[in-house]
Amino acid sequence: MPASATGHGSIGRRAAGTMRILFLGINYWPEETGIAVFNTGRCEYLASRGHEVTMVTGLPYYPQWRIAEEYQGKGFLSEGRNGVQILRCPLYVPERVDARKRILHEASFVASATFRALGARKPQVLYLVSPPLALGMAARLLSLAWRVPYLFHVADLQPDAARDLGMLREGPFLRLLFGLEKAAYSGAGRVATLTEGMRRRILEKGFPPEKVLLLPDWADPSLFAIPLEIERGEFCEERGWENRFLVVHSGNMGVKQGLEVVLEAARETAGNLEILYLLVGDGAARPALEARARAMGLKNLVFLPLLPREEFHRLLAASDLCLVTQKREVGDIVFPSKVMTLLAAGRPLVVSVSPGSEVARVAEEAEAGVSVPPEDGKSLAEAVFDLWRDPDRRRRMGTAGRRYAEARWSREAALSRMERAIEELRRPDGLDRLARA
Repeated sequence: MPASATGHGSIGRRAAGTMRILFLGINYWPEETGIAVFNTGRCEYLASRGHEVTMVTGLPYYPQWRIAEEYQGKGFLSEGRNGVQILRCPLYVPERVDARKRILHEASFVASATFRALGARKPQVLYLVSPPLALGMAARLLSLAWRVPYLFHVADLQPDAARDLGMLREGPFLRLLFGLEKAAYSGAGRVATLTEGMRRRILEKGFPPEKVLLLPDWADPSLFAIPLEIERGEFCEERGWENRFLVVHSGNMGVKQGLEVVLEAARETAGNLEILYLLVGDGAARPALEARARAMGLKNLVFLPLLPREEFHRLLAASDLCLVTQKREVGDIVFPSKVMTLLAAGRPLVVSVSPGSEVARVAEEAEAGVSVPPEDGKSLAEAVFDLWRDPDRRRRMGTAGRRYAEARWSREAALSRMERAIEELRRPDGLDRLARA
């Protein structure tokens, strides 16, 4: 389990005034990537501070899109871990994901989670993490039933993504999604999101600045211990990669990532026998990517499964260069947590993202990455080739990235800020805001 979710470091003192907080979020431990890591970290931090924390979540399934073996056949169940009561709910998990099946998947969780939450002890504050967006309707129902305020935490601007990525056409259903979004935000005592770019998009929807908070994620503290110098070690020796230049993309393989660009870059650099691309992780797009890589006859690209934490750290230590890719339309719809992970690990980046996006801005501001146009395999290949030839530049970029991550993405600062936001929402005027919504 990532240390960001379980280690409390120096921040285990009891809170001055304890609260009963009910979280709702589809992803949680033992999932080890994406939103689950941060949901787990938030809940366990608050429990370590003496608060009474309950998490209503689904059966673990992500990013493989399969219910974890030890949870298969289970329905509603209760668990406890690190001071957090975990109330699990059944949900529909499709083998192959498309827009229709994703809607059914999320709707199944929202229905079962709402039912499960109504049987929990009445909280003083609700904290809901989107996606799924429809949790906003659960939030309004629960907050009205209990007369308590809620904070709506937006990790992904789903309606914007559905429209901008062409997942849904303009029409009644897309208008319904934007209506659900407006209702969820309007009823919230506070709306929180991850980056200034995402906050700006929410403000453009007509919400007052004082309502929309910036509650960023954080970098896993254990990543700062990864050596800045490349360490091939057993990870490469057992695979025969000691003399290869490793270019790594890790994490979810979905539509937003646009990983076809990595396949195109691999084809462009196929004549260089030293450069090896690794696509590490899982997701809905992986089968199609593997099929396309086979059809292209790529010998310089390897797929690896989602790795356990220790093995993933060995991979990072062995990586010469890391990639962050997004489809052109993604922009500031989402901010991938891998950016924090890779900079904290001291790895230089090539980011294939929209110019002006938060990812591009961070790469430039940190002096830790090279930006290239999205969905442009030739430009990505040229950037990889240029950095392959310049180890001194890679070293400077890695050092600068770690320095930036240490200064900007402190776990303690992020979680302390979240706790203060919840405490503020518990004040009497939090109920006043609810009544006016």
